[in-house]
Amino acid sequence: MSARAILIAGPTASGKSALALAIAKRVGGAVVNADSMQVYRDLRIITARPTPEEEAEVEHLLFGHVDAAVNYSVGRYLGDLAATLRGLDARGVAPVVVGGTGMYFKAALYGLSDIPAVAEELRAQVRAAAEGKRPQELHAELASKDPETAARLRPTDLQRILRALEVFAATGKPLASFQGPRATPLLDPAQCLAFFLAPDRETLYARIDARFNKMMEMGALDEVAALRDRRLNPALPAMRAHGVPHLLAYLDGRMSLDEAIMRGKLDTRHYAKRQFTFARHQLPYFEWLSVGDPWAAVEAACISRM
Repeated sequence: MSARAILIAGPTASGKSALALAIAKRVGGAVVNADSMQVYRDLRIITARPTPEEEAEVEHLLFGHVDAAVNYSVGRYLGDLAATLRGLDARGVAPVVVGGTGMYFKAALYGLSDIPAVAEELRAQVRAAAEGKRPQELHAELASKDPETAARLRPTDLQRILRALEVFAATGKPLASFQGPRATPLLDPAQCLAFFLAPDRETLYARIDARFNKMMEMGALDEVAALRDRRLNPALPAMRAHGVPHLLAYLDGRMSLDEAIMRGKLDTRHYAKRQFTFARHQLPYFEWLSVGDPWAAVEAACISRM
């Protein structure tokens, strides 16, 4: 790539999107999404996707381009990202890649394991068989077939458990057996400016709670109700977005609204902890920035290093 990429990672509600927008405006770049939930067009509010007004200020790419019925994967993201980076490079536009999905950044920087593709028909069969089962039950099923991969996964990590079951169904081999050599990465760490925004936990948790309240005021419940009306498979990634399962439980009469909101906030906090852990161990080239809100000093740090 001739255009130097700026990578901005961090936990949810850390201010990444605002920072990416400010930097893209300053350098004449484009904001490129690296958040696995913000790819879904059905979920603008509940995933805190940039607003239409923000998207109008600079070019935004890979936001809301996937239907909620699609089981979007890291591999598909890399394909979309590769095409996006080629297009920006041809125009001499700097990509400002922003998001909280550490696996997207890791795959782009270090390559993705060469795991065989799973036919959509077989994928649908595996997910249909899993419908109605608790993640812990599916984890136990995986442990009986692929104990090595199961040992690496949390019993509540539904998406990765299903992925491992799909690969086993398609190949008869453990997912771990394919996690060796990696494909050529899309980005060279030496050609990127990479930052991880790390506000203190108390500030971050307050921001998470305040943002969830704001999303509710903006119509998150109506957005989830529209998703519910589509009657999609509950195992799909879009149906597992933070806040969605609990708001669905409220809409189905299985939970009070106050409890749904409380649980949505709590799940988001737990996710933020995992984002810190992943970045600490899996994203070694990222410079951690702990400046508080607002991020003027962080923005200046990014610009000064270009």
